[in-house]
Amino acid sequence: MLGEQTRYSRLANITKIINTQLELREVLQHVTVAISEEIMQCSSVGVFLPQEDGTFRAFAGKPDVINGESLHDQVIDPKTDVLAREVIETNKAIYIPDTVKDSRPDRIPVNSFDVKSLLALPISFEQELYGLVFLFDYGAPMNLIDSEIQSVEAYVNMAAVAIRNAKNLAQKENLIAEKQLLLDVTSDLSMCSTLQECLDKCFYYIGKVLDNNNMVVHLLDPIEKQRIRATRLSENCKWTEAEWKGLFEEAQKEQRYESLIQDVIQTKRISYVPAGPFKESLLVPLTLMGEVLGVILVVNPAGENGIYDKSQIQLVQSIVDATAPTFSNLLYMDQLENMVEVRTSELATANEKVVSVIESITDGFFALNKEWEFIYINKHQYLPHRKTAQEVLGKSIWEVFPDWAETLMYEEFHRAMIDRVPVHFEMPSTSENYWNEVVAYPYDEGICCLSKNIAEKKKYEKELRRLSNLDLIGQMAAGISHEIRNPMTTVRGFLQLLKQENQLDKHDVYFDVMIEELDRANAIITEFLSVGNTRTSGLEMLDLNAIIHDIAPLIKIDTFGQNKLIEFDTQDIPELLLNRNEIRQLIINLYRNALDAMEAGKVLTICTYREDENCVVLGVQDQGEGIRPEVLEKLGTPFFTTKDNGTGLGLGICYAIAARHNAKIEIQTGLEGTTFLTKFYLKT
Repeated sequence: MLGEQTRYSRLANITKIINTQLELREVLQHVTVAISEEIMQCSSVGVFLPQEDGTFRAFAGKPDVINGESLHDQVIDPKTDVLAREVIETNKAIYIPDTVKDSRPDRIPVNSFDVKSLLALPISFEQELYGLVFLFDYGAPMNLIDSEIQSVEAYVNMAAVAIRNAKNLAQKENLIAEKQLLLDVTSDLSMCSTLQECLDKCFYYIGKVLDNNNMVVHLLDPIEKQRIRATRLSENCKWTEAEWKGLFEEAQKEQRYESLIQDVIQTKRISYVPAGPFKESLLVPLTLMGEVLGVILVVNPAGENGIYDKSQIQLVQSIVDATAPTFSNLLYMDQLENMVEVRTSELATANEKVVSVIESITDGFFALNKEWEFIYINKHQYLPHRKTAQEVLGKSIWEVFPDWAETLMYEEFHRAMIDRVPVHFEMPSTSENYWNEVVAYPYDEGICCLSKNIAEKKKYEKELRRLSNLDLIGQMAAGISHEIRNPMTTVRGFLQLLKQENQLDKHDVYFDVMIEELDRANAIITEFLSVGNTRTSGLEMLDLNAIIHDIAPLIKIDTFGQNKLIEFDTQDIPELLLNRNEIRQLIINLYRNALDAMEAGKVLTICTYREDENCVVLGVQDQGEGIRPEVLEKLGTPFFTTKDNGTGLGLGICYAIAARHNAKIEIQTGLEGTTFLTKFYLKT
């Protein structure tokens, strides 16, 4: 009765120990102590737990050392140990009272520990094997009875409960740790803003689970789903990008490696490859809503970390599944950013082209909004007071150009803005000496305007009108000159005859006046013919200075006769294609006009010089009061003259002669006098 009470007390104590959640090794040590106390003749008790390789290793027991050998170094292999294999297969205790007569025990430990009798028991609960227990008394048999064996079985069952509880607790702790890890993964991924950050987080947690940082990800092309678009390595990968590229290219030569990746893409399932191009490998699909975005490859180049267990692989898949939504969103954002960047670049390029086209326009261009504010000005648009485009952008046009508020431009711009119609008009500048041709077009935000300086156009129009008049005069002269000259010659001849009559001597004065007037009329007709002549004839290579010196005596006589001075300043110039008589007429007309413009005592200057390699200049300068703007504008117009007895044809003849000699007459005038510059352009 006392023994039963003691046994129940020991079982209650072990039950209490199990419920205190002590470390498994400490609990099993209490079980072995209880067994040894229950079986007095037992010298040794060993608890062996299963290993991944299928063997059982000593985990707890007594004593620690037997015959110089440590208990914890003992390993039981069911493949070679018949007794252990039978206990496992039958899941029942086996008592061998005499090891000499039984061949099942492993002879090596039996001989080493001098085992005479042996009790082997399975540690099992609900048909699940948790380990093995071996009892023996070295040097002497234990002589166990059934009740003692049943007592040991009761203690071993308590060990099974302890192992099961420890295993369940470990599973719960692992589950909690896995959930916490996945929560950390989700939290960290939510903070990622780039694809690389997202992949780095995924690599980090996979490396934490597998204790391996040799990872790469093959990202698939978003359009060609089967083709690898890019490869990215983990931060702590043993290979550099260049090294991996070389390995990858070598591996691709093996069709097996390519097929491994394609199998993962097709099946969308994780794949473990114990031996391949990179030794031991784990291929994990990065999948979202049935679409594979890429394949993560975890490599053990030399099988460094051994085989991964099922729970590790499942946890890795969970990490990758948690990564997929964030990666997909970032990939979509990355694609959107790329599209925006490309579109922005295209728009910027298109805008640059438009601006380049507008800026290449040599005329002024600007745009106004509906509040009359400048929103664009090109570099050729004139701005007052040397202002820049940046200074006037955003300001009202009527503030920048206040003088325009009282011009035709104000009315036309308002018509374009209000009536939404294009307008086209011309107007002189209010601040500069030029004309503007303005075209304004309405658009959604206001109007845009093209302003062109047409001063040269106006000048050409003026010249065209003058030439048209000359052409008209030429046609008139050609048509009527002979008709007028013939009767005039007849009249002049009869007047000369009448003048020879003695009885008409008293009328000689009248005859002289009439003949003089007829000669004057004939001279006018000759000038008509000269102005209307547009043909170039009789040109030869002549020295302009020689022609001036030939008529110099005549010029000096006219100058001295009017009590005025003359200066000649002729420089070395090349010979020109000239008509001698016409150039003489040109010089005479110009210097006589100059003399008429000066008072007595003033100096007339005639000069020649070479302006550049292609231009020779003849200058006639007076010291008169200058030419008024309203007169300057009409100079050269036939019949326009400021002289009382002038015909208005002298300068017209000069312009005609200059045109026939590929020359151009320019006028420089001011309060100190006027200079007529005839520029002869050399033919190349």
